[in-house]
Amino acid sequence: MPEILTGPALYAFVRALPKAELHVHLVGSASLPTVLTLAGRRPSAGVPTEPAALADFFTYQDFPHFLKVYAAVSSLVRDGRDIHTLVTGLAADLAAQNARYAEVTVTPYSHLRAGMPGDELLTGLATGCAAALAEHGVELAWCFDIPGEDGLEAAEETTVFALRERPDGLVSLGLGGPELGVGRAQFAPYFTRAREAGLHSVPHAGETTGPATIWSALHDLGAERIGHGTSCTDDPALLNYLALHRIPLEVCPTSNVATRQVPSLAGHPIRRMLDHGVLVTLNTDDPPMFGATLNGEYAAVAEALGLATTEVARLAANAVNASFMSAGRKTELTAEIQRMMLQDPSSFA
Repeated sequence: MPEILTGPALYAFVRALPKAELHVHLVGSASLPTVLTLAGRRPSAGVPTEPAALADFFTYQDFPHFLKVYAAVSSLVRDGRDIHTLVTGLAADLAAQNARYAEVTVTPYSHLRAGMPGDELLTGLATGCAAALAEHGVELAWCFDIPGEDGLEAAEETTVFALRERPDGLVSLGLGGPELGVGRAQFAPYFTRAREAGLHSVPHAGETTGPATIWSALHDLGAERIGHGTSCTDDPALLNYLALHRIPLEVCPTSNVATRQVPSLAGHPIRRMLDHGVLVTLNTDDPPMFGATLNGEYAAVAEALGLATTEVARLAANAVNASFMSAGRKTELTAEIQRMMLQDPSSFA
């Protein structure tokens, strides 16, 4: 009988589990001290400079309100030094979660539109990535995403920048921002260009809209993974399709609760996803903004669903298998996770 751990034993098991993160936004990963430092330098951005006020600032009324807060924090990032600081700060946080690899979502259009030179952005990413590996043992890859609310101009500039510069570690093209009124199909030409150039397709879909958005991401954008995808459980045919074709979902439970897309963790549709055989991965999205950690996501989901240690470890293996890391690295991490599955759960008590 597989063993179900709770409390400190569960947290010890989760901490020891090697993990990969597939859905985390660079700007949204900024720790509270980092945000306070940047806000102090640039008070005109309107981001609070006191800890208590910043905590209140990170309490969201709804998804549109969250996007406004995110934009305000993004406006604090002005140069390559800021990008480097964000990357290395994220790497330190990932290392503390025993996350060995992450695909980080970067929105070049927002930074370039704000006046940051493209070479500064790329240099900040490159130096930060090198430091992440050297200082924290964390391998980083990049997803350049299109901010959907900025339309086809943003899609064109993002795609051109990505394919022209093609920085080391760039693995995918994404699509973020609001879904309502921002149809996926209009972005099809850009995803086609990116896929033909060898980038993977990882758009957000079905977080704030229904299953039709996910279907469109699959058929129009050639999605290989779906960001969030929480509404897929409203369509049994879609659930079956995702399971049959092994399309991974980048599920961010705490984020979904914080932005009020689901009422609570207990009411999250992740249980139905797993029951239908969908390849679920756990992620943090914008961790400090939501008070989330990767270890916390694993532990909370395990406790809410009553998962055995083997099932928790399988979620970690899902993220490795769904990633775009090298085949050799996948083999190494999968073997390490499998060894965790064979370990006596009582050793974590």
